[in-house]
Amino acid sequence: MNVKETVRKQISGLLDNAISKSGYESVKYLIETPREKANGDFSANAAMLLTKVAKKAPRMIAEELVANMDFSGTYIEKVDVAGPGFINFYLNNNWLYDVIPLVEKMGNRYGSIDYGKGKKVMIEFISANPTGPMHMGNARGGALGDSMAAVLDFAGYQVTREFYLNDAGNQIEKFACSLEARYLQECGVDVPFDEEWYQGADITQRAKEFIEINGDKFVNTESDERKKALVEYSLEKNVELMKKTLSDYRVYYDVWFRESELYKSNEVAKTIEELKEKGYTYEKDGALWLKSENEEEKDDVLVRANGIPTYFAADIAYHRNKFVTRGFDRVINVWGADHHGHVARMKYAMDAIGVDSNKLEVVLMQLVRLMRGGEVARMSKRTGKAITLDVLIDEIGIDAARFFFNMRNAGSHFDFDLDLAVQQSNDNPVFYVQYAHARICSIIRLLAEEGKNVKTAKDINYNLLTNETELNLLLKIAELPDEIKAAAETLEPSKLTRYSMDLANAFHSFYNECHVNIDDVDLLNARLKLIDCARIALANVLELLKVSAPEKM
Repeated sequence: MNVKETVRKQISGLLDNAISKSGYESVKYLIETPREKANGDFSANAAMLLTKVAKKAPRMIAEELVANMDFSGTYIEKVDVAGPGFINFYLNNNWLYDVIPLVEKMGNRYGSIDYGKGKKVMIEFISANPTGPMHMGNARGGALGDSMAAVLDFAGYQVTREFYLNDAGNQIEKFACSLEARYLQECGVDVPFDEEWYQGADITQRAKEFIEINGDKFVNTESDERKKALVEYSLEKNVELMKKTLSDYRVYYDVWFRESELYKSNEVAKTIEELKEKGYTYEKDGALWLKSENEEEKDDVLVRANGIPTYFAADIAYHRNKFVTRGFDRVINVWGADHHGHVARMKYAMDAIGVDSNKLEVVLMQLVRLMRGGEVARMSKRTGKAITLDVLIDEIGIDAARFFFNMRNAGSHFDFDLDLAVQQSNDNPVFYVQYAHARICSIIRLLAEEGKNVKTAKDINYNLLTNETELNLLLKIAELPDEIKAAAETLEPSKLTRYSMDLANAFHSFYNECHVNIDDVDLLNARLKLIDCARIALANVLELLKVSAPEKM
């Protein structure tokens, strides 16, 4: 439910009727919110689009349309014509007052819409290799992907969150070699350690844990058996730690999909066979290649000369599984910007196997620079190593991490100010927003102690809310469903962090201008209800961002 949408429908109804009365055929016009309040609450460009048909100046057409409008039974108070022919609509305050019972009725679902119509959408994000700790790209991708999924759910989609676990292929062989060498070294066997293998301390840690359980009994076994045992233990341990880290970060997945399952179910082989049958492949130098979309593009290897499928082949099979096997209407991937060249290839591969590539959307995410004291923060104070997601959460808290990572569009580079993230001041955006929520809760709580409780909407005289800051706060609350729609359309949760700051600002402006605890009981009740609606809207947005909404600070 959306009061602003109701207003737009009233305006479009007036315009359509006026166009018909004026003898013109309907056109696709825009109804927008003017930048300047002096130009009304809404504005339409219908007259400009009718000039070719009417063969008149757009301003004359606009005046003709206005003359054929009847505003009775609508929120519209007056209409005028401005500039070259814009039709500006000025509303009475009733449309804002009607937001109050709507917020009361919907509660923690206020702002939700049916934009998605229940379509099945899967969003895959992070999908890190389970060979080491989670890093900053995972941190930003986790916040973006999870809030994106929450927004789509709130917008009426049936959402599945998925983590693609790369537990097969070259990186797992490299993982196995790294673990084997560290295991043997820890058991006193002098073996070299290739500089191409994983150098992290976590590899040594997994080897030591394995020794605590198994001792040196694998020292004299065959290498393949030793690697298999080490990988089986270490992989599950790493996945367990990843799940713990993500849980701490308030990220939960509906599905953990393993790459290895694609091989066990023969989906990789089936996908390759399908591409061969449809004529999209050829053999060269003993390998199987996928023909590129055009001559300018480089062809890709699907199966190496040694008979082992490439990661690209497995990725095609994985996406085929999403669409064909599991039947998702829409698939969204959150990838690092370094994967930009992979997007066109994957879309082409989808078309090749008969899947509409428009159903696959990829959000490319730029890198993050951690800043401390105005300089790039490369190392963790605690460990002296690269700052991992665990360390970041320890340093600044989950709320700041989740909020800050969603403050910029995914495609923009982002400098994350670690000093600002822990400041308890209005300069810190997450503190500013949370403080607004806590302040509202404090006012409601203190008045309740005096026996002055929030009334139901039917017991409120909304007409008493006439102060500009009261109306601006109501307007901002009314905008939430539109913001949800915009965030769902663009796949940008950053719209919600900006909205939450704007809503907090509107409340703070109201707070500085208007007292709630006043002698006028009717106005007190109206203002108390107003700030309670602001509290609900703010809490709902913070919930989508997985940022806490504290009642005290």
